[in-house]
Formats: sequence, C-alpha cells, structure tokens
Amino acid sequence: MNILEAKNITKMFPGVIALDSVDIAFELGEIHAIIGENGAGKSTLIKCLTGVYEPEEGEILIGGKNAMKNKNLFNKIAYVPQEIDLFGYMSVAENLFIPYEKSGIKGTVNQKELEERAISVLEKFSIPVKPGDLVKDISISSQQLLQIARATVHEDYEVLMLDEPTTSLTSKDTEILFDIVKKIKKENKAIIFISHKLEEIFQLADVITVFRNGKKVAYSELKDVDNNWVIRQMTGRELDQNEYFYSEKISDEVLLEVNNLTGEYFTDVSFSLRKGEILGFSGLVGAGRSELMQAIFGYLPVYEGSVKFSGTEWKLGDTNYSVKNGFIYLPEERKKQGILPELSIRDNISVAVLDELKQGISISAKKEDQLAKKVIDTYEVKTPGTDKKIQFLSGGNQQKVIIGRAMACKPKLLVFDEPTKGIDVGTKTEIYRLMKKLAEEEQIGIIMISSEMEEIKKCSNRIIAMYEGKISGEFDATADKQSILGSIIGMNSVE
Repeated sequence: MNILEAKNITKMFPGVIALDSVDIAFELGEIHAIIGENGAGKSTLIKCLTGVYEPEEGEILIGGKNAMKNKNLFNKIAYVPQEIDLFGYMSVAENLFIPYEKSGIKGTVNQKELEERAISVLEKFSIPVKPGDLVKDISISSQQLLQIARATVHEDYEVLMLDEPTTSLTSKDTEILFDIVKKIKKENKAIIFISHKLEEIFQLADVITVFRNGKKVAYSELKDVDNNWVIRQMTGRELDQNEYFYSEKISDEVLLEVNNLTGEYFTDVSFSLRKGEILGFSGLVGAGRSELMQAIFGYLPVYEGSVKFSGTEWKLGDTNYSVKNGFIYLPEERKKQGILPELSIRDNISVAVLDELKQGISISAKKEDQLAKKVIDTYEVKTPGTDKKIQFLSGGNQQKVIIGRAMACKPKLLVFDEPTKGIDVGTKTEIYRLMKKLAEEEQIGIIMISSEMEEIKKCSNRIIAMYEGKISGEFDATADKQSILGSIIGMNSVE
C-alpha cells in the first residue's frame, strides 16, 4: 500500500526548475532508496514531501489524502536531516522526546519519568549514553543515532525519511542502524533512504529511484540492477570504476616532517609528506586523524614533539601563521566550518585574500568579481553567477568553491578532511581528478583524511592507518584492503 505519493510535482526557483513533473510513491514495509548527483533535485523533493516547500504544480498524498489541503498529515513523516540538529545543553532524554506533544507526553514534564522512558529507546538503538547526559558531551556517532531514535518515538509517524544517515557513524554504528531500520520495516513503516554510498543502498534497500537534473529518470528493484546501472542513470554517462587518481609526479623533496607529536587525541605520531604526494589517512571515526591535522594547523594544542615544513622548524598553535606560510586545512564539516552560508560565492572566496583585493583603503569590487569568476571557471562551479549565496549550491559545488578559495592563498600543503562527504559519485570523480592535478601540476603536498576505503585506495600514493590516536600501519597504493582494515580496527597495530 502506498502511504506517501508525489504526483506530477513541479517546483521552480528563479531561473531553475528544481523538480520537473515528478511522480514517486512509497509503500509501507519497504525501504526505498533515492539517489542522484548533487543538484539533481533530492533536497527539493524532501522539502516538498515534508511540507517545507509547496510545489507550483502537482499534489502530495499521504494515506490517500491531499496533504496540501491538510498540513497536519505531514506529521506522519518523520524526517532525520543529514546535519546534527540537537540541543547540546539539554539532556539526552529531553532531546529524545521533544516536541513532547508529538511523543504523547501531555501536561507537566516529569524529568525522572522522562529519563525512565528513554532507557528502552536508548537500548533499542544501542546508544551507549545515559538519559541524563548532556548531548554536547556525547559522541557525534551517538548524537546521530539519537536523532534517528527521536524521529521514531513520535506516535503518528508512518514514514521514516533518512537523509545520509551514516555520514557521522562508525562502521559498527552503521551496522546497528541497518539492523534497526530492518526492524522498523518489519513494523510496517515506509522507509526513505537517501545516500550517496552505493554499497549501503545495495545492502539495505528494496527499491531505488534515480534523479537527474530535477527529473525522475529511473526506478527499479535493487535485485535487478548493479552499480554500473545506477551510476549510468545518475550521470548519464559511463564512469571508469577502475580509474585511480594518485599522483605520478612526486618530488624527492620532503615538504612536511612530523616527529613524535602528542596531543589530547593522539600520541607519539611521526610521518613525512613529499611535494606532489597524496598521503591518505585512514581510520575509524574518533581515531584522531582530524585532531592530528588540526593540531599541526594550529587549531588544537600539541603537548610534545616537533614539526618541520620545507626543512624549517614549524610554529605550532597559530592558524594565521599556517595560512600565511602555505598550510591550508579544508574541514570535514563543510557547512558549519568551511563556508559563510549567508554570504555570496564572491564573498566566500574573497574573504581569504582581502589584502590582495585592496584598492587604496577599500576592497576593489572589480578584483573581487574577477577572482570569483576565475574560480568558477577554473573549477567548473555550477552557478548562475557570483552573487548567489553559497548555501544554495550543491555540496560538490561548495567544495569546489572552498578549493578555489584555498588555491587563491597559494598553498604548499592542502589537508582534505573527508573531501567528498555528502557528494555524489560523479562529482567525487571530479574532486579526485582535481586533487591529482594540484599534486602533479602545482607540486602541492596533499593529505587526505577519509573513512571510505575505496576513496583512500583510489587516491593515495601512501596510506597511514590510525587506531585510538596512534599510527597502526603504513601502506603503499598496492596494499590489499584486508591489511588496511586490520590496522584501522587495531588488529595489526604498530608498537
């Protein structure tokens, strides 16, 4: 039975048809995957299905009734966003049941009863926290599972919509989530699973719908298709699944030398990076990879050890020094830390090089625009103009702008922290080729932190595995996945 249907949905924005006459239906007791390149229309569809946007044409039916005429019907849709959306200074139990009226809690809220009621939910989702813990004090993985659990405690929901739910999860937590999703399916709920990770879709979903350029271009049962079919439908072209992107022009000159570095989240770490090399850092969430790079960059403290950059002693604890001397860190949390969402593409690029854009005592608008257009052209950013707010670009295009901004600073070393997080398979390939080009043609040293084994293998000249804050293995590009996996889960730790 179809619990949720979109019929002939068309949604327009100035100069863009975001959804073009889309028909899609979701059945109870079925896991329905939605996939498409960044900008294909998935986010717009989500907002129409949850009542955030009202389409220009078509109708949304929930339980056979027109939800545009009765907005209360949207309460049957439980939506879990990709980004963490919790109250950090409130308890786990409070976050779990807010808003209380949707959770069946009426009248005065009794904190003790709330926490007692939370215990069974936390056990069901295998979330290793206490009901009274503040959300800000629990791990990102636990926060992600908590926000998914919160969606399911609302009494009236019939559809669970998960948007990139594994982005912040460890592999173990992903397995827990999948088991829970399968149980929810058996409870005869409809599940909408939005992901860029094809292996997850094939592992979990029953059916798949593919979007491209605002249109529904394909639908199939998963058992009848393979990876190549999905990629071909998404991109409209064939992609070489065996293409590799590691640098083939590595200098003998050592760019970065890290010796016995210890900080709050890592211990006694030593490694080196040469000019033109792509060095991959692999490990589980919480292994200390990001914290290590943030410490070298100057954002986090270093307790012991030293760093040399081009043979010279490196000043730690000063991010301005790092940027001025050619070390640029591109953060994992692109939307929170990488962009200024309310500003235009032009402003997001120029903010990094304001001194170079001065004309007298003010900033030259002409120079700003020229730089922005150069970045847009060089990195093939899809946008109608430099004035567009960066928050309205797809994730892949935001990442291209961030890379272009970094290159305007004339870097010698770039750290890409989860560079393709939330980015579709077609745009991933563009990012990989861009990293390879920067390494080979500009002789930039690149460090890539990634939780995706395929990505690490495709792009890295060498791979360093970390486990619980220590280096647990080092491999070349030909290493097999099993050896690398053994090191990132601590089975082959280097003493």
